[in-house]
Amino acid sequence: MSNSKNINIENVLRTPVEDQSVELVERKGIGHPDSIADGLAESVSRELSKEYKKRYGKILHHNTDETQIVAGNSNPKLGGGEVIEPIYILLVGRATRKVGDKIFPTNKVALKAAKDYLKEKFNHLNVEEDIILDSRLGETSTELQDVFEKDDVPCSNDTSFGVGFAPLSDTEKLVYKTERLLYNLRDELPEIGEDIKVMGLREDEKISLTIACATVSNKINSVTSYVNLMQEIKNKVKDLSSKLTNLPIEVNINQADDIEKESIYLTVTGTSAEMGDDGSVGRGNRSNGLITPNRPMSMEASSGKNPKTHIGKIYNLLSNEIARDIAEEVNQVNEVYVRLLSEIIQPINDPRCVSIQVFPQDESKMNIIRDTAAAIAEDWLDNIDEITQKVIKGELKTF
Repeated sequence: MSNSKNINIENVLRTPVEDQSVELVERKGIGHPDSIADGLAESVSRELSKEYKKRYGKILHHNTDETQIVAGNSNPKLGGGEVIEPIYILLVGRATRKVGDKIFPTNKVALKAAKDYLKEKFNHLNVEEDIILDSRLGETSTELQDVFEKDDVPCSNDTSFGVGFAPLSDTEKLVYKTERLLYNLRDELPEIGEDIKVMGLREDEKISLTIACATVSNKINSVTSYVNLMQEIKNKVKDLSSKLTNLPIEVNINQADDIEKESIYLTVTGTSAEMGDDGSVGRGNRSNGLITPNRPMSMEASSGKNPKTHIGKIYNLLSNEIARDIAEEVNQVNEVYVRLLSEIIQPINDPRCVSIQVFPQDESKMNIIRDTAAAIAEDWLDNIDEITQKVIKGELKTF
């Protein structure tokens, strides 16, 4: 270990991801049931944080990272359809409810935050009719409140770790931006739903994308219209890919379709949560928005954890920010991996270990790389409250 921040920087011999024969990358779009759970949990945490700060001048202890989605039932059909049984959403977690002799309305804040999020993100989901929304936030533990409030610098709630890496590979960029492209096409192509999942497979010098894209039944009047929509989506994805990579791309969409039998991916609301797909916080994307089995990952669910002391959120976000800055500022590195380990009750800006693994293009530059990487990590740790502030403002995504 070196210096006061326990920063360890090492030169590691490894085959870079883009030189490996097989690379897998996945993204679950925000309309996927797991991502719906993530988004709701995070929106509730963000609004609790704002309201705590408004009323009491500081963020009080809470975690809302146990949101559950129980699928409903629906009957989509070309040109129409209806939701038969609504989606049930349970907002679960813990929050500071009693402040002195006053009671803070945790569940009221949570329900409003959840409704606002769903109305903002979904074009065809009727929040009043298609969803049963329930909030059961319990009181946070006294012990955790004590840890939370112990010093001027927030203290870690747990001995845990976060993991981040940079830069993204071509396949990772393509998978992430494909989902973002299709989601943002909904105004131009209202037939597209929000439930979009993208699986990327690179085998040597070829990338295959498998896309599951929900469509909105009352916007599609015929199978022919559906087929034309799939072709238009494919063309737009190929146009995007040509800007992100020089590798040949194969694009497959809704492969479970049987066009001859008119069995196609239709939904009433734009999400499969309406008809059989449940969802839970933390079962989908990691905090950088991707699922990347070729890379080190934390299994921690970042969404919904409090943004002030919960290492499962802060260190996963922070490690990606540190890795990204190192990759951008030091052009002699192929890859950077950052692992941060906390120690319970210790200040969050003083980790037990900061492990930075660098894969340099030129090993003779390692001393320069080491100094720059250490300075970047120290600066972020000295200004760690920026992570909290960015989360509250919605400037950092957790899924």
